[in-house]
Amino acid sequence: MYQSEELKARSKKFALRIISLFQSLPKTEEARTIGKQVLRSGTSVAANYRAVCRARSKAEFISKMGIVVEEADETVLWLELLVEAKISKQEKMELLLKEANELLAIFAASYHTAKYGVKKK
Repeated sequence: MYQSEELKARSKKFALRIISLFQSLPKTEEARTIGKQVLRSGTSVAANYRAVCRARSKAEFISKMGIVVEEADETVLWLELLVEAKISKQEKMELLLKEANELLAIFAASYHTAKYGVKKK
């Protein structure tokens, strides 16, 4: 229970950071296009994780967690593109990318464990 509340708060904070990033992007067409994508996927991580926490069955949990993983992975891509296209500076994006990758790893591990179980060594 505590971990899910902690992840809700962490993913919400991440969404707020994504919103701030979007607001700070240049007003060029390519920045706004990629910015809207990262805004959608980055805020979707938090919204969909909240839905995971309300899952009524293991199957529903797995399905909804799969969506969280997809959105987190997509967010990482858009953040990388902002850097590689030189729309945002690497230094500015470093911590946000680190958090995006950490959240992706956490959610992917949870998805994998729920879907496939834990193998005994």
